[in-house]
Amino acid sequence: MSLVSKSEYKSEYDVVVVGGGPAGLAAAIAAKEAGCDDVLLIERDRILGGILNQCIHDGFGLHRFNEALSGPEYAARFIDQLRSLSIPTMQSSIVLELSTKGGLPSLLVSRLGELVKISAKSVVLSMGCRERPRGALAIPGHRPSGVYTAGAAQNLINLENIMPGKRVVILGSGDIGLIMARRMTLEGAKVESVYEVLPWSSGLPRNIQQCLVDYDIPLYLSTTVVDIVGMKRLEGVKVAEVDKDRKQIPGTERFVPCDTLLLSVGLIPENEIARGAGIAMSPITGGPVVDDACMTSAPGVFSCGNALHVHDLVDWVSEEAERAGRSAAAYAGGKTTREKKTIQVRPGAGVRYVMPDHLVSDDAILAFRVNTPARNGKVQLVSRGEGGGEKVIKEETHARLHPAEMIRIRVLPGEVSTLAAGDVLEVRVP
Repeated sequence: MSLVSKSEYKSEYDVVVVGGGPAGLAAAIAAKEAGCDDVLLIERDRILGGILNQCIHDGFGLHRFNEALSGPEYAARFIDQLRSLSIPTMQSSIVLELSTKGGLPSLLVSRLGELVKISAKSVVLSMGCRERPRGALAIPGHRPSGVYTAGAAQNLINLENIMPGKRVVILGSGDIGLIMARRMTLEGAKVESVYEVLPWSSGLPRNIQQCLVDYDIPLYLSTTVVDIVGMKRLEGVKVAEVDKDRKQIPGTERFVPCDTLLLSVGLIPENEIARGAGIAMSPITGGPVVDDACMTSAPGVFSCGNALHVHDLVDWVSEEAERAGRSAAAYAGGKTTREKKTIQVRPGAGVRYVMPDHLVSDDAILAFRVNTPARNGKVQLVSRGEGGGEKVIKEETHARLHPAEMIRIRVLPGEVSTLAAGDVLEVRVP
Protein backbone atom coordinates (compact mmCIF):
# COMPACT_ATOMS: atom_id res chain seq x y z
CA MET A 1 0.00 0.00 0.00
CA SER A 2 1.24 3.47 -0.82
CA LEU A 3 -0.31 6.70 0.44
CA VAL A 4 -1.01 9.01 -2.51
CA SER A 5 0.48 12.45 -1.89
CA LYS A 6 -0.97 15.70 -3.15
CA SER A 7 1.17 15.65 -6.26
CA GLU A 8 0.95 11.93 -7.10
CA TYR A 9 -2.72 11.30 -7.80
CA LYS A 10 -3.92 10.60 -11.32
CA SER A 11 -7.04 11.95 -12.94
CA GLU A 12 -8.23 8.52 -14.07
CA TYR A 13 -8.10 4.98 -12.67
CA ASP A 14 -9.55 1.67 -13.78
CA VAL A 15 -11.21 0.94 -10.42
CA VAL A 16 -11.83 3.40 -7.57
CA VAL A 17 -13.08 2.06 -4.23
CA VAL A 18 -14.80 4.54 -1.91
CA GLY A 19 -14.38 3.62 1.74
CA GLY A 20 -11.48 1.98 3.57
CA GLY A 21 -13.40 -0.16 6.04
CA PRO A 22 -13.77 -3.95 5.83
CA ALA A 23 -15.81 -3.79 2.61
CA GLY A 24 -13.53 -1.33 0.83
CA LEU A 25 -10.38 -3.20 1.80
CA ALA A 26 -11.74 -6.52 0.55
CA ALA A 27 -13.09 -4.96 -2.67
CA ALA A 28 -9.79 -3.25 -3.53
CA ILE A 29 -7.79 -6.42 -2.87
CA ALA A 30 -10.18 -8.55 -4.93
CA ALA A 31 -10.05 -6.11 -7.85
CA LYS A 32 -6.25 -6.20 -7.84
CA GLU A 33 -6.11 -9.97 -7.55
CA ALA A 34 -8.60 -10.25 -10.41
CA GLY A 35 -6.00 -8.70 -12.70
CA CYS A 36 -6.72 -4.98 -12.45
CA ASP A 37 -3.41 -3.22 -11.76
CA ASP A 38 -4.89 0.29 -11.57
CA VAL A 39 -6.89 0.40 -8.33
CA LEU A 40 -7.29 3.38 -5.98
CA LEU A 41 -8.82 3.28 -2.49
CA ILE A 42 -10.25 6.51 -1.02
CA GLU A 43 -10.84 6.79 2.74
CA ARG A 44 -12.12 9.82 4.65
CA ASP A 45 -10.30 8.91 7.89
CA ARG A 46 -6.56 9.28 8.40
CA ILE A 47 -6.22 5.51 8.93
CA LEU A 48 -7.75 2.47 7.24
CA GLY A 49 -10.00 -0.07 8.93
CA GLY A 50 -13.21 1.87 9.38
CA ILE A 51 -15.42 0.97 12.32
CA LEU A 52 -13.26 -2.06 13.08
CA ASN A 53 -10.65 0.18 14.70
CA GLN A 54 -12.91 0.87 17.69
CA CYS A 55 -14.22 -2.70 18.00
CA ILE A 56 -11.65 -4.09 20.41
CA HIS A 57 -13.84 -7.06 21.41
CA ASP A 58 -13.35 -10.42 19.72
CA GLY A 59 -15.72 -12.49 17.57
CA PHE A 60 -14.60 -11.29 14.15
CA GLY A 61 -13.32 -13.76 11.56
CA LEU A 62 -14.95 -16.91 12.94
CA HIS A 63 -16.22 -17.92 9.50
CA ARG A 64 -13.40 -16.56 7.37
CA PHE A 65 -10.33 -17.38 9.47
CA ASN A 66 -11.76 -19.90 11.96
CA GLU A 67 -10.43 -17.62 14.69
CA ALA A 68 -11.97 -15.14 17.11
CA LEU A 69 -10.20 -11.90 16.21
CA SER A 70 -10.70 -8.38 17.49
CA GLY A 71 -11.80 -5.71 15.04
CA PRO A 72 -8.31 -4.18 14.64
CA GLU A 73 -6.81 -7.67 14.17
CA TYR A 74 -9.33 -8.50 11.46
CA ALA A 75 -8.71 -5.20 9.68
CA ALA A 76 -4.92 -5.62 9.97
CA ARG A 77 -5.01 -8.83 7.93
CA PHE A 78 -6.59 -6.99 5.02
CA ILE A 79 -4.45 -3.87 5.44
CA ASP A 80 -1.30 -6.01 5.34
CA GLN A 81 -2.56 -7.69 2.18
CA LEU A 82 -3.36 -4.30 0.65
CA ARG A 83 0.20 -3.18 1.36
CA SER A 84 1.69 -6.33 -0.12
CA LEU A 85 -0.21 -5.65 -3.34
CA SER A 86 0.98 -1.99 -3.41
CA ILE A 87 -2.55 -0.64 -3.82
CA PRO A 88 -2.45 3.18 -3.51
CA THR A 89 -4.75 4.95 -1.04
CA MET A 90 -6.00 8.51 -0.61
CA GLN A 91 -6.66 8.96 3.11
CA SER A 92 -8.17 11.98 4.88
CA SER A 93 -10.11 12.43 1.64
CA ILE A 94 -13.89 12.80 1.35
CA VAL A 95 -15.89 12.03 -1.79
CA LEU A 96 -18.37 14.87 -2.16
CA GLU A 97 -20.05 13.85 -5.38
CA LEU A 98 -20.41 10.97 -7.81
CA SER A 99 -21.41 11.73 -11.38
CA THR A 100 -22.56 9.02 -13.78
CA LYS A 101 -23.65 11.29 -16.62
CA GLY A 102 -21.75 11.15 -19.87
CA GLY A 103 -18.63 9.05 -20.23
CA LEU A 104 -16.88 7.46 -17.27
CA PRO A 105 -18.13 7.77 -13.68
CA SER A 106 -16.34 10.64 -11.96
CA LEU A 107 -15.75 11.55 -8.32
CA LEU A 108 -15.26 14.95 -6.73
CA VAL A 109 -12.88 14.47 -3.81
CA SER A 110 -12.08 16.96 -1.07
CA ARG A 111 -8.55 16.78 0.36
CA LEU A 112 -6.56 19.14 2.54
CA GLY A 113 -6.14 22.29 0.49
CA GLU A 114 -7.60 20.98 -2.77
CA LEU A 115 -10.55 19.55 -4.69
CA VAL A 116 -9.71 16.62 -6.94
CA LYS A 117 -11.79 15.23 -9.79
CA ILE A 118 -11.10 11.58 -10.57
CA SER A 119 -12.65 9.47 -13.32
CA ALA A 120 -12.86 5.69 -13.23
CA LYS A 121 -13.93 2.89 -15.51
CA SER A 122 -15.71 1.39 -12.52
CA VAL A 123 -16.46 2.54 -8.96
CA VAL A 124 -17.15 0.47 -5.85
CA LEU A 125 -19.24 2.19 -3.17
CA SER A 126 -18.36 0.79 0.27
CA MET A 127 -18.93 3.69 2.67
CA GLY A 128 -20.46 1.59 5.44
CA CYS A 129 -23.32 2.84 7.61
CA ARG A 130 -24.12 5.25 10.42
CA GLU A 131 -26.20 5.00 13.57
CA ARG A 132 -29.76 6.23 13.84
CA PRO A 133 -29.63 9.29 16.15
CA ARG A 134 -32.00 10.50 18.87
CA GLY A 135 -33.59 12.97 16.45
CA ALA A 136 -34.99 10.06 14.43
CA LEU A 137 -36.79 8.65 17.48
CA ALA A 138 -38.80 11.71 18.55
CA ILE A 139 -38.33 10.96 22.26
CA PRO A 140 -39.78 13.81 24.37
CA GLY A 141 -37.57 15.74 26.75
CA HIS A 142 -34.77 18.29 26.76
CA ARG A 143 -31.32 17.86 25.26
CA PRO A 144 -29.07 17.23 28.27
CA SER A 145 -25.53 15.91 28.03
CA GLY A 146 -25.21 12.19 28.58
CA VAL A 147 -27.17 10.95 25.55
CA TYR A 148 -25.00 9.10 23.02
CA THR A 149 -25.32 6.59 20.25
CA ALA A 150 -23.71 3.32 21.29
CA GLY A 151 -21.04 3.66 18.61
CA ALA A 152 -20.12 7.17 19.74
CA ALA A 153 -19.67 5.90 23.30
CA GLN A 154 -17.58 3.01 21.99
CA ASN A 155 -15.34 5.47 20.17
CA LEU A 156 -14.93 7.62 23.28
CA ILE A 157 -13.94 4.70 25.51
CA ASN A 158 -11.86 2.58 23.16
CA LEU A 159 -10.09 5.25 21.12
CA GLU A 160 -10.23 8.46 23.17
CA ASN A 161 -9.98 6.98 26.70
CA ILE A 162 -13.01 9.02 27.82
CA MET A 163 -15.69 7.51 30.07
CA PRO A 164 -19.15 8.84 29.12
CA GLY A 165 -20.82 8.13 32.45
CA LYS A 166 -21.22 5.83 35.44
CA ARG A 167 -24.90 4.88 35.57
CA VAL A 168 -26.16 3.67 32.22
CA VAL A 169 -29.41 2.80 30.45
CA ILE A 170 -29.32 1.34 26.94
CA LEU A 171 -32.21 1.69 24.49
CA GLY A 172 -32.19 -0.96 21.80
CA SER A 173 -30.73 -4.45 21.85
CA GLY A 174 -28.69 -4.19 18.66
CA ASP A 175 -25.24 -5.77 18.76
CA ILE A 176 -23.39 -2.51 19.39
CA GLY A 177 -25.63 -1.74 22.36
CA LEU A 178 -25.16 -5.22 23.81
CA ILE A 179 -21.39 -5.04 23.41
CA MET A 180 -21.36 -1.62 25.06
CA ALA A 181 -23.35 -2.95 28.00
CA ARG A 182 -20.47 -5.30 28.69
CA ARG A 183 -17.81 -2.71 27.90
CA MET A 184 -19.30 -0.10 30.25
CA THR A 185 -19.57 -2.73 32.99
CA LEU A 186 -15.92 -3.72 32.57
CA GLU A 187 -14.96 -0.04 32.85
CA GLY A 188 -16.71 0.24 36.20
CA ALA A 189 -20.09 1.67 35.21
CA LYS A 190 -23.40 0.31 36.43
CA VAL A 191 -25.63 -0.70 33.51
CA GLU A 192 -29.13 -0.53 34.94
CA SER A 193 -30.91 -2.27 32.08
CA VAL A 194 -31.41 -2.64 28.34
CA TYR A 195 -34.79 -1.84 26.79
CA GLU A 196 -36.08 -3.14 23.45
CA VAL A 197 -39.28 -1.94 21.79
CA LEU A 198 -39.67 -5.22 19.87
CA PRO A 199 -40.88 -8.45 21.50
CA TRP A 200 -37.51 -10.02 20.66
CA SER A 201 -33.90 -8.96 20.84
CA SER A 202 -32.35 -7.47 17.70
CA GLY A 203 -28.85 -8.71 18.57
CA LEU A 204 -27.02 -11.96 17.94
CA PRO A 205 -27.68 -14.75 20.49
CA ARG A 206 -24.00 -14.97 21.43
CA ASN A 207 -24.02 -11.27 22.37
CA ILE A 208 -27.15 -11.70 24.50
CA GLN A 209 -25.37 -14.43 26.44
CA GLN A 210 -21.87 -12.96 26.63
CA CYS A 211 -22.80 -9.30 27.17
CA LEU A 212 -26.01 -9.41 29.24
CA VAL A 213 -26.61 -12.81 30.83
CA ASP A 214 -22.98 -13.27 31.89
CA TYR A 215 -23.07 -9.87 33.65
CA ASP A 216 -26.59 -10.09 35.10
CA ILE A 217 -27.79 -7.12 33.06
CA PRO A 218 -31.59 -7.26 32.61
CA LEU A 219 -33.19 -7.01 29.17
CA TYR A 220 -36.78 -5.75 28.97
CA LEU A 221 -38.62 -6.53 25.75
CA SER A 222 -41.65 -4.63 24.41
CA THR A 223 -40.43 -1.67 26.46
CA THR A 224 -39.05 1.70 25.36
CA VAL A 225 -37.93 5.10 26.63
CA VAL A 226 -40.82 7.58 26.57
CA ASP A 227 -39.16 10.62 28.17
CA ILE A 228 -35.69 11.99 28.82
CA VAL A 229 -35.36 13.75 32.18
CA GLY A 230 -32.77 16.43 32.91
CA MET A 231 -31.76 19.88 31.71
CA LYS A 232 -27.97 20.24 31.66
CA ARG A 233 -27.08 16.64 32.53
CA LEU A 234 -29.21 13.54 32.13
CA GLU A 235 -30.90 12.62 35.40
CA GLY A 236 -32.87 9.61 34.25
CA VAL A 237 -35.36 8.26 31.75
CA LYS A 238 -38.99 7.24 31.89
CA VAL A 239 -39.73 3.86 30.32
CA ALA A 240 -43.01 2.16 29.51
CA GLU A 241 -44.25 -1.07 28.01
CA VAL A 242 -45.72 -1.09 24.51
CA ASP A 243 -48.36 -3.20 22.80
CA LYS A 244 -48.01 -5.18 19.56
CA ASP A 245 -48.45 -1.93 17.59
CA ARG A 246 -45.60 -0.33 19.61
CA LYS A 247 -48.01 2.05 21.34
CA GLN A 248 -47.40 2.95 24.95
CA ILE A 249 -49.49 1.01 27.46
CA PRO A 250 -50.94 3.46 30.03
CA GLY A 251 -50.02 2.78 33.64
CA THR A 252 -46.73 0.99 32.85
CA GLU A 253 -44.50 4.07 33.08
CA ARG A 254 -41.64 4.13 35.57
CA PHE A 255 -38.59 6.29 36.20
CA VAL A 256 -35.06 4.86 35.92
CA PRO A 257 -32.25 7.07 37.33
CA CYS A 258 -29.15 7.29 35.13
CA ASP A 259 -26.55 9.78 33.92
CA THR A 260 -25.99 8.14 30.53
CA LEU A 261 -28.35 6.89 27.83
CA LEU A 262 -26.91 4.87 24.95
CA LEU A 263 -28.97 4.47 21.78
CA SER A 264 -28.62 1.26 19.79
CA VAL A 265 -31.67 1.63 17.58
CA GLY A 266 -30.53 0.68 14.11
CA LEU A 267 -28.03 1.47 11.38
CA ILE A 268 -28.52 3.44 8.17
CA PRO A 269 -26.41 2.76 5.04
CA GLU A 270 -24.32 5.77 3.95
CA ASN A 271 -25.59 6.58 0.48
CA GLU A 272 -25.78 10.33 0.00
CA ILE A 273 -23.45 10.27 -3.01
CA ALA A 274 -25.34 7.32 -4.53
CA ARG A 275 -28.65 9.18 -4.22
CA GLY A 276 -27.06 12.32 -5.61
CA ALA A 277 -25.97 10.34 -8.66
CA GLY A 278 -29.54 9.21 -9.31
CA ILE A 279 -28.85 5.54 -8.53
CA ALA A 280 -31.99 3.49 -7.88
CA MET A 281 -32.38 2.83 -4.14
CA SER A 282 -34.28 0.26 -2.11
CA PRO A 283 -36.76 1.85 0.32
CA ILE A 284 -36.39 -1.16 2.63
CA THR A 285 -32.61 -1.60 2.94
CA GLY A 286 -31.65 2.04 2.32
CA GLY A 287 -29.00 0.82 -0.14
CA PRO A 288 -28.82 0.66 -3.94
CA VAL A 289 -30.73 -1.85 -6.02
CA VAL A 290 -28.13 -4.30 -7.38
CA ASP A 291 -27.75 -7.49 -9.38
CA ASP A 292 -25.79 -10.53 -8.23
CA ALA A 293 -22.57 -8.91 -9.49
CA CYS A 294 -23.27 -6.04 -7.05
CA MET A 295 -23.76 -3.60 -9.95
CA THR A 296 -26.21 -0.77 -9.35
CA SER A 297 -28.57 0.83 -11.87
CA ALA A 298 -25.62 2.98 -13.00
CA PRO A 299 -23.37 0.94 -15.33
CA GLY A 300 -19.91 0.56 -13.87
CA VAL A 301 -20.95 1.54 -10.33
CA PHE A 302 -21.02 -1.24 -7.74
CA SER A 303 -22.09 -1.32 -4.09
CA CYS A 304 -21.25 -3.69 -1.23
CA GLY A 305 -21.03 -4.11 2.52
CA ASN A 306 -23.11 -2.03 4.93
CA ALA A 307 -23.56 0.67 2.29
CA LEU A 308 -25.62 -1.89 0.38
CA HIS A 309 -27.48 -3.47 3.31
CA VAL A 310 -26.64 -3.78 6.99
CA HIS A 311 -24.87 -7.04 7.83
CA ASP A 312 -24.61 -8.79 11.17
CA LEU A 313 -21.22 -10.44 10.49
CA VAL A 314 -18.12 -8.79 9.02
CA ASP A 315 -17.18 -12.11 7.40
CA TRP A 316 -20.14 -11.75 5.01
CA VAL A 317 -19.23 -8.12 4.38
CA SER A 318 -15.80 -9.20 3.15
CA GLU A 319 -17.20 -11.97 0.97
CA GLU A 320 -19.75 -9.69 -0.67
CA ALA A 321 -17.14 -6.97 -1.18
CA GLU A 322 -14.81 -9.40 -2.90
CA ARG A 323 -17.58 -10.22 -5.35
CA ALA A 324 -18.06 -6.50 -6.00
CA GLY A 325 -14.31 -5.98 -6.47
CA ARG A 326 -14.01 -8.82 -8.96
CA SER A 327 -17.05 -7.55 -10.84
CA ALA A 328 -15.65 -4.02 -10.96
CA ALA A 329 -12.33 -5.31 -12.31
CA ALA A 330 -14.12 -7.33 -14.98
CA TYR A 331 -16.20 -4.33 -16.03
CA ALA A 332 -13.15 -2.07 -16.16
CA GLY A 333 -11.41 -4.67 -18.31
CA GLY A 334 -14.22 -4.71 -20.81
CA LYS A 335 -15.54 -8.10 -19.76
CA THR A 336 -19.30 -8.15 -19.53
CA THR A 337 -20.87 -8.77 -16.14
CA ARG A 338 -24.44 -8.63 -17.41
CA GLU A 339 -26.31 -11.18 -19.47
CA LYS A 340 -29.45 -10.67 -21.48
CA LYS A 341 -31.51 -12.87 -19.19
CA THR A 342 -32.56 -11.05 -16.02
CA ILE A 343 -34.47 -12.83 -13.29
CA GLN A 344 -36.19 -10.63 -10.74
CA VAL A 345 -35.77 -11.61 -7.07
CA ARG A 346 -38.51 -10.67 -4.62
CA PRO A 347 -39.30 -11.19 -0.91
CA GLY A 348 -42.36 -13.32 -0.27
CA ALA A 349 -44.35 -14.21 2.83
CA GLY A 350 -42.37 -13.81 6.04
CA VAL A 351 -39.36 -12.17 4.36
CA ARG A 352 -38.49 -8.49 4.90
CA TYR A 353 -36.03 -8.14 2.02
CA VAL A 354 -33.79 -10.22 -0.21
CA MET A 355 -30.52 -9.27 -1.85
CA PRO A 356 -29.75 -9.00 -4.78
CA ASP A 357 -32.74 -7.49 -6.53
CA HIS A 358 -32.17 -9.47 -9.72
CA LEU A 359 -29.93 -12.20 -11.11
CA VAL A 360 -27.89 -12.07 -14.29
CA SER A 361 -26.10 -15.37 -13.74
CA ASP A 362 -27.10 -18.90 -12.74
CA ASP A 363 -24.86 -19.11 -9.68
CA ALA A 364 -25.48 -16.62 -6.88
CA ILE A 365 -25.92 -16.19 -3.12
CA LEU A 366 -29.24 -14.79 -1.89
CA ALA A 367 -29.08 -12.93 1.43
CA PHE A 368 -32.30 -12.07 3.25
CA ARG A 369 -33.90 -11.31 6.60
CA VAL A 370 -37.15 -12.67 7.99
CA ASN A 371 -39.87 -10.62 9.66
CA THR A 372 -40.34 -12.65 12.84
CA PRO A 373 -38.39 -15.31 14.78
CA ALA A 374 -39.06 -18.99 14.14
CA ARG A 375 -37.64 -22.36 15.10
CA ASN A 376 -37.15 -25.12 12.52
CA GLY A 377 -38.57 -22.83 9.88
CA LYS A 378 -38.76 -23.66 6.20
CA VAL A 379 -37.36 -21.40 3.52
CA GLN A 380 -38.61 -21.82 -0.04
CA LEU A 381 -37.36 -20.51 -3.36
CA VAL A 382 -40.34 -20.25 -5.67
CA SER A 383 -40.25 -19.44 -9.38
CA ARG A 384 -43.11 -17.48 -10.90
CA GLY A 385 -43.59 -17.34 -14.65
CA GLU A 386 -45.33 -14.66 -16.64
CA GLY A 387 -48.39 -16.89 -16.86
CA GLY A 388 -48.84 -16.76 -13.09
CA GLY A 389 -47.89 -20.34 -12.28
CA GLU A 390 -45.43 -21.10 -9.51
CA LYS A 391 -42.99 -23.89 -8.71
CA VAL A 392 -40.96 -24.59 -5.57
CA ILE A 393 -37.43 -25.09 -6.86
CA LYS A 394 -35.67 -25.31 -3.50
CA GLU A 395 -36.63 -25.80 0.13
CA GLU A 396 -34.44 -25.71 3.23
CA THR A 397 -35.16 -26.13 6.93
CA HIS A 398 -33.30 -23.82 9.30
CA ALA A 399 -33.07 -24.53 13.02
CA ARG A 400 -33.33 -20.81 13.76
CA LEU A 401 -34.73 -17.93 11.75
CA HIS A 402 -34.41 -14.50 13.35
CA PRO A 403 -34.66 -10.90 12.06
CA ALA A 404 -31.28 -10.11 13.65
CA GLU A 405 -29.50 -12.78 11.62
CA MET A 406 -29.01 -12.58 7.86
CA ILE A 407 -29.89 -15.85 6.14
CA ARG A 408 -27.94 -16.94 3.07
CA ILE A 409 -28.95 -19.43 0.40
CA ARG A 410 -26.88 -20.42 -2.60
CA VAL A 411 -28.69 -20.64 -5.91
CA LEU A 412 -27.03 -23.19 -8.18
CA PRO A 413 -27.09 -23.26 -12.01
CA GLY A 414 -29.40 -26.26 -12.27
CA GLU A 415 -31.98 -24.57 -10.08
CA VAL A 416 -32.53 -21.41 -12.12
CA SER A 417 -31.26 -22.26 -15.60
CA THR A 418 -34.80 -23.09 -16.74
CA LEU A 419 -36.16 -19.69 -15.73
CA ALA A 420 -36.81 -17.26 -18.56
CA ALA A 421 -36.07 -13.56 -18.78
CA GLY A 422 -38.72 -11.66 -16.85
CA ASP A 423 -39.49 -14.58 -14.49
CA VAL A 424 -39.55 -13.90 -10.75
CA LEU A 425 -37.70 -15.82 -8.07
CA GLU A 426 -39.45 -15.42 -4.72
CA VAL A 427 -37.96 -16.17 -1.32
CA ARG A 428 -40.55 -16.97 1.31
CA VAL A 429 -41.03 -18.53 4.74
CA PRO A 430 -44.34 -20.42 4.49
